[in-house]
Amino acid sequence: MGIIVAKFGGTSVGNGERIKKAAQSVVNEYMKGKKVVVVVSAINKTTDEFLKIVDTAMGKSITDKQLAEVVSMGEMTSVRIFSSTIESLGVKSEYVDPYADAWPVITDNNFLSAKINFEVTEDKSSKIKEMIDEGIIPVVCGYLGKNESGNITTLGRGGSDITAFLLGHCLKAEEVIIVTDVDGVMSTDPNKLLSAKKLDKISVEEMRDLATHGAQVLHPHALKYKDPKIDAKIIGYEKGDLSTPGTEIIGPSNNELLKCATINNEPISVIAVVGEEILTKSGILSKITDTLAKHKINIYGISTGQNSITVFVNKSDSDRAHEVLHEVVVTTDDLSSLSLGREIAMITVASQDFIDTPGVIAEITEPLQKSKINIVEISSSQTSVVLFVDWDDGNKAYELVKGVLK
Repeated sequence: MGIIVAKFGGTSVGNGERIKKAAQSVVNEYMKGKKVVVVVSAINKTTDEFLKIVDTAMGKSITDKQLAEVVSMGEMTSVRIFSSTIESLGVKSEYVDPYADAWPVITDNNFLSAKINFEVTEDKSSKIKEMIDEGIIPVVCGYLGKNESGNITTLGRGGSDITAFLLGHCLKAEEVIIVTDVDGVMSTDPNKLLSAKKLDKISVEEMRDLATHGAQVLHPHALKYKDPKIDAKIIGYEKGDLSTPGTEIIGPSNNELLKCATINNEPISVIAVVGEEILTKSGILSKITDTLAKHKINIYGISTGQNSITVFVNKSDSDRAHEVLHEVVVTTDDLSSLSLGREIAMITVASQDFIDTPGVIAEITEPLQKSKINIVEISSSQTSVVLFVDWDDGNKAYELVKGVLK
């Protein structure tokens, strides 16, 4: 039987009844012959309460080292209660906190947002494997790390999910199960739309983009550590069954951190549609995009201004796009004219790290500025930056951008 890593979030261990249900779900899988490693967050709201007390007592005079030690108490309490509950159900269990000899997660010296030393962590994880092979269920603190000096560190936002996926990789687990307060990933927030439906599957890339734009189910940081060879799913705690179907997380498409630059193979053309204050006129943008969609012309990007809308299409489609959009212009009172511009290249830079990298756009564009390469247009999201430059400058710009990522 393969190894299962089950991570229980703060809500799923929010009180004694939930902890017992969670522990029973682990024991049930163990009784089926499966090997289970548990990762536990702090009991619901525990960390928030600690932070309030610290703020009142000390304010900003607390050091990062002290704060890491204080907030670690939430997870260290959780693992002790959870492990003891498993033993009360008749199965041998041991809690693993940063003071234990079997502690696996080794980091640098950044106390509140530590980087993991993968090589050492993989080596240390062998002790967790030994416990499993002896029939013991390890209950490991999520969110926490330990530096080479033995001091407690924290992994920052999404830390417990990071721990789960990290251990899944190090232990070559069969599956990582994220147990939370929802039954899986929904098509939208069910608190806002009752018509929201649970998704059976979602890719890592989709989940990452969803999470960076506000979905609370899983933090995008954790997805960096998702091994494509390991199954993963998100389930709700209420059923108390780790085998229940939830939302399966597929991928990623490769085993590297998503940090790359790509350039389109064909030139792209710019079409600018102008009209007085068209940004304030409803329905103009939809007329343009609907017309291009009707003629099966793909749009690579859209830029809007007070008096203009610019669309980016394949050069091979540009003459046809120019023609059909001209019909929109001459039949719409709020539009006055359009132009078909020069050929440009599109360079896309993507990384999960962008969301937490201040100045990333400046870092990417600075070498282009120094090389006097004009940027025709730029767009960005929390995980990608798209640059449009003159076609003749495309390859040079691409090489410069790749240099930034090294």
